[in-house]
Amino acid sequence: MDHCKKEKQLHDHEFEGSTRLAELEDDPHNHRFAGVSSPAIPVKCGHVHKVKGRTDFFDHFHEFEATSGLQIPVGDGKHVHFVEAETSVNDGHFHELIFATLIDAPIFEEA
Repeated sequence: MDHCKKEKQLHDHEFEGSTRLAELEDDPHNHRFAGVSSPAIPVKCGHVHKVKGRTDFFDHFHEFEATSGLQIPVGDGKHVHFVEAETSVNDGHFHELIFATLIDAPIFEEA
């Protein structure tokens, strides 16, 4: 067995977005977030990605972790993934996240 053989790195996706509003009655606000997903995780019918991170700070912050949906083709062999999640509860509330990842390797051909 060749222990020095490199495994092929599977693609990942950038993501960015804003949470949905929370505390609508008292202190309506949202948060921004950005990051890079895990490498592709093969599953039946395609692949998914893990996403995790934390929001920006607005007198508090939130953390989140989720698994994306399956790949959604967007043309030219490229794709995105849809993600729905909830943040951690901080400062007495949580936020919903609903976003699509950015296109995988937007300027490169995947082998």
